Amino acid sequence: MKQFFGMSQRGNLDEALQGLRHPEFIMLFSNQDQFESHVAALEQHFPGVPSIGCIGMSYLNTVVEHGVGIVAFSDGVSAVTNTLEDVSTMPVKYINRLERDLQTLGGSYQDTVCIDFCSGNDALVLTTIYTVLHKRNISLMGGTGDQGKVSANGRVYQDAVAYALVRNHNGRVKTYKENIYHQLGDYRFIASDTDRANYVLGTLNGKSARQVYKDILHVTDEEILTRTFQNPFGKLNGDDTCIISIKEVRGNSLACFRQVNDSDVLILLELGDYRAIVRDTIQQICQDFPRRSAVFSVNCLFRYKLFSEQGYMRNYLQDMSALGNHVGFVGYGEHYNNRFVNQSMTCVVFE
Repeated sequence: MKQFFGMSQRGNLDEALQGLRHPEFIMLFSNQDQFESHVAALEQHFPGVPSIGCIGMSYLNTVVEHGVGIVAFSDGVSAVTNTLEDVSTMPVKYINRLERDLQTLGGSYQDTVCIDFCSGNDALVLTTIYTVLHKRNISLMGGTGDQGKVSANGRVYQDAVAYALVRNHNGRVKTYKENIYHQLGDYRFIASDTDRANYVLGTLNGKSARQVYKDILHVTDEEILTRTFQNPFGKLNGDDTCIISIKEVRGNSLACFRQVNDSDVLILLELGDYRAIVRDTIQQICQDFPRRSAVFSVNCLFRYKLFSEQGYMRNYLQDMSALGNHVGFVGYGEHYNNRFVNQSMTCVVFE
């Protein structure tokens, strides 16, 4: 298969599409002002070609912050794209679409992946989608777009998830998740007084979540929002840890970027040697896939901000280019199978 990346820092879609011929699947990453017009124009350029899109930054060897980016697959790839609607209330109402699309595409866990862009309520969406995917052991990766909008096949949707089932006819596919954090000390908390709908964490071990965080890290209220780059929370999930970023302080509580439930077991995390961890990820992918056609990744907005502040973002993209054709977008939350995580990187590798 072949992976195409086109971009325009000034938001010119024609410029971003230059050189694209006979795509079999397209992903669109646009800015909030031009998203709807870009969705319509893309469908006019390539009518009937399966496509999904969202508002967000994209990247190859540089980041497209305010323009438009296009990722397209061709030569030995087939795809089916669709949406589940009403994701804030009942996405399961549309689950027959996904079941039907899987039957149409065929494929197996070895050669098929689901890529999704969501407008919100990610945890429920992933649980819903994975009830179908796990029956065939098909992996999922994706992320959350900005402004609560996604697109599929030339239409813009709100309160929806756009998904693509992509089959590689020339080899395997595999998804990965990268975590650049590890546990800080032996702190262990039981969450309570949570507001699931608004992702609010009220108390930890019976004490104010805000005060617990401040006391351990010796930070002020103003420093909490930037300190989450170095010290997010982690939710234990078997032998894995789901990262939970802090969004804002609300009274004595902390509002987060993913849902926390009463009785969840949380730990505190600290930033590791991310340069070494990235090198390890690259080495592992190269070991698993000596021959790679494409790598598509989602990097969290907070990773992008952290790497930019540390002067590492350009070097990160250069390091990842060792994998060959590596492209992706910056999300507001990352998806990995049935898990919604923060401050992570997820990717899919095509043989």
